[in-house]
Amino acid sequence: MTETASRPRAVLIAGPTASGKSALALELAQRANGVVINADSMQVYRDLRVLTARPSVEEEARAPHRLYGHVEGASDYSVAHWLEDARSVLAEAEAAGRLPIFIGGTGLYFKALTQGLAPMPDIPPELRARIRALDEDASALHAQLTAVDPETAARLRPSDTQRLMRALEVFEATGRPLARWQAERASPPTLPAEDALRIFLATDRTALRARIAERFHVMMEQGALEEARALIARGLPADRTVLKAHGMPWFARHLAGEISLDAAIEGGIGDTRHYAKRQDTWFRHQLQGWSALPKDAAGELLRRAVG
Repeated sequence: MTETASRPRAVLIAGPTASGKSALALELAQRANGVVINADSMQVYRDLRVLTARPSVEEEARAPHRLYGHVEGASDYSVAHWLEDARSVLAEAEAAGRLPIFIGGTGLYFKALTQGLAPMPDIPPELRARIRALDEDASALHAQLTAVDPETAARLRPSDTQRLMRALEVFEATGRPLARWQAERASPPTLPAEDALRIFLATDRTALRARIAERFHVMMEQGALEEARALIARGLPADRTVLKAHGMPWFARHLAGEISLDAAIEGGIGDTRHYAKRQDTWFRHQLQGWSALPKDAAGELLRRAVG
């Protein structure tokens, strides 16, 4: 849905990290009686408010926020879990007469919301534990997956250990490649794309790189290292998603005495920049029909379409 004379059922704001999505969503929620709904896979975890750049307590007090920090760090939380939660929150917002504003940087969440989700098998816990305990590097896992599911292996980065293990789990549990499961007919979309105003925040890459570095240093001043220390002290299994938040692996190495704090900060900034570049590429190729606009132009479109 692009600009129309009628108010959209919902607003979707996507974009790379540090592109200004949160400020835009909060301004809209205050002006249009909206509720801000998180669509970022790291901001769901309660353990890392600062390091995942979740809205502050003060920002959350200015408008209703949902699906932020509601997941225990030890939990496995998938796109299917998020979609179930999002469906409930969407119904809650509409029943209250509020404008649902989905905002985040996790493309799969938006895709599942507007296009439906293909059926996926449950993985027995013992099988998952066995796969996650494999003492092999990412290249070896990629080679294993290539042998049984070459289509999925070709789509994944050879260094993406988490997704490689997930694909191996599916094959071991069902005897069918993940690619075949994903090709099956998806469930009906929770929020059809044409019912929503969909905006992707386009950014200047050089300016975005600078903002990412600036924001990371601000997060350090706000206690990011202390958050990391507290999370590590919990002794969670190494495969927990929350431990892969940008900066966490580097802080873990620093706290173990392996690298300096400056090196950890630079590593976290570098990882975040690489992620932002991947986000930009993914959204541009995977989410067709969205309005790609700079932040100011996006704000003007929202004012015209929503009020």
